[in-house]
Amino acid sequence: MKLAGLATLGASLFASLPAWAQDATAEAAEVVAAAPAAVDNAFIFNTLLFLIGGFLVFWMAAGFAMLEAGLVRSKNVTMQLTKNIALFAIASLMYWIVGYNLMYPGDAWTMTGYVGQLFSAKTIGGDPDLATGYSAGSDFFFQLMFCATTASIVSGTLAERIKLWPFLIFTVVLTGFLYPIEASWQWGGGWLSEAGFSDFAGSTLVHAAGGFAALSGALILGPRLGKYTKEGRVNPMPGSNLALATLGTFVLWLGWFGFNGASQLALGTEVDANAVSIIFANTNMAASAGAVVAMILSQLIYKKVDLTMVLNGALAGLVSITAGPLDPSLFGAVWIGGIGGVIVLVVVPLLDKLKIDDVVGAIPVHLVAGFWGTMAVPFYTDGTSFGMQFLGFAAIGIFMFVTSGIVWLVLKSTMGLRPTQEDEMMGLDKAELGLEAYPEFTKG
Repeated sequence: MKLAGLATLGASLFASLPAWAQDATAEAAEVVAAAPAAVDNAFIFNTLLFLIGGFLVFWMAAGFAMLEAGLVRSKNVTMQLTKNIALFAIASLMYWIVGYNLMYPGDAWTMTGYVGQLFSAKTIGGDPDLATGYSAGSDFFFQLMFCATTASIVSGTLAERIKLWPFLIFTVVLTGFLYPIEASWQWGGGWLSEAGFSDFAGSTLVHAAGGFAALSGALILGPRLGKYTKEGRVNPMPGSNLALATLGTFVLWLGWFGFNGASQLALGTEVDANAVSIIFANTNMAASAGAVVAMILSQLIYKKVDLTMVLNGALAGLVSITAGPLDPSLFGAVWIGGIGGVIVLVVVPLLDKLKIDDVVGAIPVHLVAGFWGTMAVPFYTDGTSFGMQFLGFAAIGIFMFVTSGIVWLVLKSTMGLRPTQEDEMMGLDKAELGLEAYPEFTKG
């Protein structure tokens, strides 16, 4: 009754207004009725986090290119640069064609969470689906960068003695099928996720996976000519440009803030914003600790500081914190990253004793430090266990090592992996590409 009385009173007051006032009031009511719905700020900020994180991880492609260009000999620099830009372009296309759908299966054909879905009709166009909390385009863009990073890890290990086209064909298989399948086990809601495995941003899913693919390739391909003598001595093969290698490390360090920080997958609440800031701080501390520990140990072991060890120590620290960058304290990030620096100083000479030629040190940095980072998660993250962490790492490692090995062996038996000895001695820049990175060095 009171509401009806108020409505009657309002109508009488409106009728008493002059005509011009009634018209203005009606126009104002129409404007209010036509006003858009409230803006979904969480959707906007979540999408923005994916996009910023994505282009930071994209910048890591430049970091890998510069790091590898600096750590290979000058006669192979152009080849490494070519491989790095080509692998990123191939990863983009393959992840769109099949990889994204394999990694995130929908409601159509699946195989119990182990393989995923082939060629589903996913789209990133049209009006946004606000219920997801972020735009489909930003998710695709962000996840693609992780796929390309996995391929970049393989490139450096096999440098200086693999032909271009076999490597690129392997990249097609890796980015289109192998990485998306194993990543779907965790990030696609597959069996590892259901079992309780935890890998926040990819110590195992990205870094160790790429490391296992690189290790299988290195074993099948063999070392560079002259790297190891029959007596077991190691012939040093210094890189061409440590300034480029250092630049590449700083670029990777910068990109890692997007790699880890945006893996929070949300920025729409105060809690999420706080979490992203913690991840940034922990990521930086782990890298710093890895670099400092590697510097001190190289001084103690070799009586001189080895810059290449320091660079890889920083990267190993970054890989070590990637599986769990949110939960540790700053002190926790320091000791986790510091052990990454120890890993580099131990594993690099161990690989040489085993005559496994890893040109840029990707196996200790990405595979071994990836294992350590994965196993460190239960120290700080509730609901995780060392047994489940080991099972997840072992499952992904076996899958990547075996399937990559099969692909490498097929390529070796069909088109060959290695150039001729003459071409390898000449350098792949001249032999395969006919374009040298430093042509003035060879002029008489």
